[in-house]
Amino acid sequence: MCSLIVGMISEASIKEALRSVKYPGFSRDIVSFGLVKSVQIDGADVTVRMSLATRDASLPRQIHSAALAVLSELEGIGKINLDFDIKEPETPAATGGTLGKSSIPGVKKILVVASGKGGVGKSTVAVNLAVALSQTGAKVGVCDCDLYGPSVAHMFGSNAKPMASDDNQIIPIETKGMKMISMGFLLEDDSPVIVRGPMATRYTQQFLRGVVWGELDYLILDLPPGTGDIQLTIVQTVSVDGAVIVTTPQEVALIDARKAVSMFAKVNVPILGIVENMSYFLCPSDGKRYDIFGQGGGAKEAARLNVPLLAQIPIDIPTREGGDSGHPITLQAENAVKTAFQDLAGKVAAALDG
Repeated sequence: MCSLIVGMISEASIKEALRSVKYPGFSRDIVSFGLVKSVQIDGADVTVRMSLATRDASLPRQIHSAALAVLSELEGIGKINLDFDIKEPETPAATGGTLGKSSIPGVKKILVVASGKGGVGKSTVAVNLAVALSQTGAKVGVCDCDLYGPSVAHMFGSNAKPMASDDNQIIPIETKGMKMISMGFLLEDDSPVIVRGPMATRYTQQFLRGVVWGELDYLILDLPPGTGDIQLTIVQTVSVDGAVIVTTPQEVALIDARKAVSMFAKVNVPILGIVENMSYFLCPSDGKRYDIFGQGGGAKEAARLNVPLLAQIPIDIPTREGGDSGHPITLQAENAVKTAFQDLAGKVAAALDG
């Protein structure tokens, strides 16, 4: 709840109070999200006009209740009127999702790989999914949107530096038959990324719209974990055709996976399904299966959310070694993990094309 603000009611004090109200499902507040369009003050009475696009009737109610609560705590405030302009969100057809088009010229399908928390192998899934799709003959690009923990450059074994075109566009790095961009290509290995909300938004938009992607069948966006500014920037900047949610079988990961699913549902991004990574371990000596992080969590969660369980990816040493050496497991000899990623690629392609 907002602390008491002593003094005259002003537009600044109203907006400051509303900054404590988060957009449901996100970590970003309604002011920075752009919902608050105007504030009118008549003596002690206040009228706040908000605008949002949603088909979820519970969203305006949640925002109204939270905003009314924080504004009521302001000292000296009189009557509070919250005026909502509820718009119909664009359909996938209007934004190009079901027509094989996107808001990035030349890119047919945009896929996000996301997770609610870090440490579940999201980037491993994104990289190997990209390779597996490329192995089908598709033209694939990878955009590492995790500005704070970029790993795509390392996992593809490239330390190249992007060049700029004559019109000041970024030319993506090409390696292993794919195009890619990552903050990792722009930094030295030990350089930290210190950017706040507005700058993170600017970098993300530049990676999406300021890169010469050319003709691609799939552009895979490797998102940072969580539900913050970068995720919001992406869904506001481009038309996303589908999301793959990565989790491990354990409950602590599934709790955060639910938040990621809820976030994309609220902004009308189709959930293609759940990938249960590090699903189990097969002992190389005797082939015995060990469920290190639990068993069946991904399947139960997929059933609960009414989305497909796209894959159960086992954990093994070659997959870790492939990520560390810049030679992803899907580029190596046939094995259970490579087969699982190839099956995943087939399901994702069918879901996006269907």
